[in-house]
Amino acid sequence: MAGSPARKEAKADRVELRASSRQTAVIRRAAEATGKSMSAFMLDASTMEAERALADRNVFRLDAEAWERFVEALDRRAKPHPRLRRLMTEPSVLD
Repeated sequence: MAGSPARKEAKADRVELRASSRQTAVIRRAAEATGKSMSAFMLDASTMEAERALADRNVFRLDAEAWERFVEALDRRAKPHPRLRRLMTEPSVLD
C-alpha cells in the first residue's frame, strides 16, 4: 500500500507548493540520502503520510483475540478518576 504502487500510473497531474529555504534544504538532503530525486522523495513521503492519515480514520483491523479484548474494554464500566473529573469541571485557561 504505502510507498510504491503495485502498478505504475501515468503522472499527469502537477502538485505545486512553496517551502522555506530551510525546508527545501532538509528535503534535498533527505532525497540525496535515499538516492531519490526531490520530486520522488516528496511524492513518496507525502503519499505515505496521506495513506497513514486516512487509514487512521477509515481502517480498524484487529485479530480475533484483540477484537475480544477491545469489546471487553468497551463493555467494562468506567473507573472514577477524581483528577480527570476535576480537570473537566474546573475552568480552563481558555475560559
